[in-house]
Amino acid sequence: MAFEYVNKGVKRVDAYEKVTGKAKFGADLEFADMVYAKVLRSEYPHAEIKAIDVSKAEKMPGVEGVYTADDIPNNLFGVIVQDQQVLAKDRVVLAGDGVAMVAAETEEQAAEALKKIEVEYKELPGIFDPVDARAEGVQKLHENKEDNQVIHHPLRKGDVKNGFEKADIILEREYKTQFIEHSYIEPEAVVAVPEDQNHLISIYGSIQNPYATRTAVAVVLNTNLSKVRVIQNHIGGSFGGKDEVVSAMAARAAVMALDLKKPVKMVNSREESITESYKRHPYQLKYKVGATKDGKLTAMEIEAVADSGGYACQTPFVTWRSVVQATGPYELENVKTDVYGYYTNNPYTGAMRGYGSPQVIFAQESLMDELAKELDISPLELRLKNIYRQNSITASGQKLDTHTVSLEEVIKKAVEKSNYKEKYLEYSKEQKGDIKKGIGLAVSFRGCSLGAEAIDAAASLIQINKDGSVAVYSGLAENGQGLKTIFSQITAEVLGITMKNIDYMEIDTTFTPDSGSTVASRATLVGGNSIKDAAQKLRATIDAFCADKFDLDLDDVDIREGFIYDGKGNRLATFEDIVGEMGNQGIMLSAYGWYKGPAISWDEEKGTGNPYFTYVYGCQIAEVEVDTGTGELSVTNMTAAHDVGRAINPANVKGQVYGGVVMGLGYGIMEEVEVNKGKIKNTNLDEYLIPTIKDMPEIEPIIVENPDPVGPFGAKSIGEPTLELGSAAIANAVAQASGRRIRSLPLNLERVLIGRALHKGGK
Repeated sequence: MAFEYVNKGVKRVDAYEKVTGKAKFGADLEFADMVYAKVLRSEYPHAEIKAIDVSKAEKMPGVEGVYTADDIPNNLFGVIVQDQQVLAKDRVVLAGDGVAMVAAETEEQAAEALKKIEVEYKELPGIFDPVDARAEGVQKLHENKEDNQVIHHPLRKGDVKNGFEKADIILEREYKTQFIEHSYIEPEAVVAVPEDQNHLISIYGSIQNPYATRTAVAVVLNTNLSKVRVIQNHIGGSFGGKDEVVSAMAARAAVMALDLKKPVKMVNSREESITESYKRHPYQLKYKVGATKDGKLTAMEIEAVADSGGYACQTPFVTWRSVVQATGPYELENVKTDVYGYYTNNPYTGAMRGYGSPQVIFAQESLMDELAKELDISPLELRLKNIYRQNSITASGQKLDTHTVSLEEVIKKAVEKSNYKEKYLEYSKEQKGDIKKGIGLAVSFRGCSLGAEAIDAAASLIQINKDGSVAVYSGLAENGQGLKTIFSQITAEVLGITMKNIDYMEIDTTFTPDSGSTVASRATLVGGNSIKDAAQKLRATIDAFCADKFDLDLDDVDIREGFIYDGKGNRLATFEDIVGEMGNQGIMLSAYGWYKGPAISWDEEKGTGNPYFTYVYGCQIAEVEVDTGTGELSVTNMTAAHDVGRAINPANVKGQVYGGVVMGLGYGIMEEVEVNKGKIKNTNLDEYLIPTIKDMPEIEPIIVENPDPVGPFGAKSIGEPTLELGSAAIANAVAQASGRRIRSLPLNLERVLIGRALHKGGK
């Protein structure tokens, strides 16, 4: 099928303002009579607040107001569980909990006033290991809870005892992943403006999920949603990170703004951002797998324990995705999986790109390579014996029959492009010298969109003006992923106009219905369908008008590149002339689009059902060089094959692959938030290391297209799958190169060197 704009690489619609510096981010905003605010945060991971004295701070130069939890109308909020404190009242449960805040004429004055606030604490014992948090008799971190368990997700299929009895080999392994910082270049920033444009409060800033922020602010203020307006400005990266932490910031700013009757601006420093923001969940994972001697899997038993930190945040949903995907894309008749989340006094954890998948993929794909070694077959052969194919039944009992199950295809294309088979054999031979090479692969399946964790629907609004220009609004947010461009392409394709006719509007909760959060790689799939729906409604109105005007059958009306044609290819009019005439006749040329995902199901008690309405499949292959003398590890090549359904914009897809692969590399070999008894040790990017251009390997993106019957023009998702596989592929390559398996992330110099030393010592 030929398209004019879909499936084509086009210039990003927000490129010009970003590269010229004209784009306004949260920290760029200025309002008349604006003041600045800062938050005092606890240094204790667990302590009782005995008293707070703000009298000295109130007398500091420029100070407009000092606030504590007593000044918050409703002090608790949360997307899933409302257990997060806007400001700690009686007890802090993590280092970084806000305990007081100051608004002043300048940011510097606010920071100085914080130093004058006196807080009397009684330090309490802390829980810093989620396994310890579930011990009998241990202190509860939230008094209204029965214990420290945030969530438990079970999954059951078949009879694992019988499955292990049929196995010729049983392997048991433990894996561990680390805290990860989102590391967006732009720290969090918001401005709260009171009594703004007929709203009680307006929130501007770098906000990933405007509707979630609106809800949080309304809850904290004890007011209606209609009285809170949220406007998203350009955002300098998020990756899941600018949600709850920004909601807390927005709520704090709103409380101060309403009290002072002035706009209040809050901008975090890097240290403040890392100290207070939530992280990717660390997991402790136990895997037990059984297989026949020829490599057929018979059973798998899994226990995964996630560290939720001081608050529940997104833990219930993150761990749910983990339980769905914990066995990987492999056919198994017998499965027993339990995924838990527990409160601790560590930094709290929430959404981050991958959302519960990178942790289990690291474990399961490491396990598959370990099993292959025990069976003395190649990792590729073991996978091909067990992967999902058309009509396979998943661990939760879902039959994969509504879309193309392309796992074998993506594996084949990645293997061929990387020359995996030949290199695996070559690197398996003895290598001379300290520099050893290795190659490793990892595969995955990922459920698209929110799944059974929430209702999955989105809205859009398209307005055609009488001069032929088109305004597009979406309830989902541009967070740097290219949403504005993708939605503009879909609009142009359906309406038959050029991209230059389209003006994409910033998200404003006033104009479009709540479309949920921009997470789960759902924007193109769900939001794209809502855009298509609105555009199709308008196109039907225009087609009917043209058919009547030119005495044509509806099927003979064609609109391309902004011109109206008949069935014979004769040009009849311009798009501008037609919509101008329609406008003058009083014909409505605005339409709301709405899309709700297909029905899905989940039995929480049994862990069975159809959790997602479609899936994507991926394979990544890593090549590494390991200096066995120093422990230095270099990733030299990454091949990434991903089925995206159909690429609305192939250039944008490649950009997602490049970015995701590099984030996966960082997760795999260098990034770690170092937490000691609840306190973060590396609170800036000089100590928290992320990949730079010098760390980038050669990356070969492979776009696989099997159009999905549900997606807009067949499109599915790509944002998160590209991040999930890298750490596992790299770990498998390092194991081949060094001769020893490392089961904890990151694979930094120390772990690689110690691992090599242990291997030489025969341990």
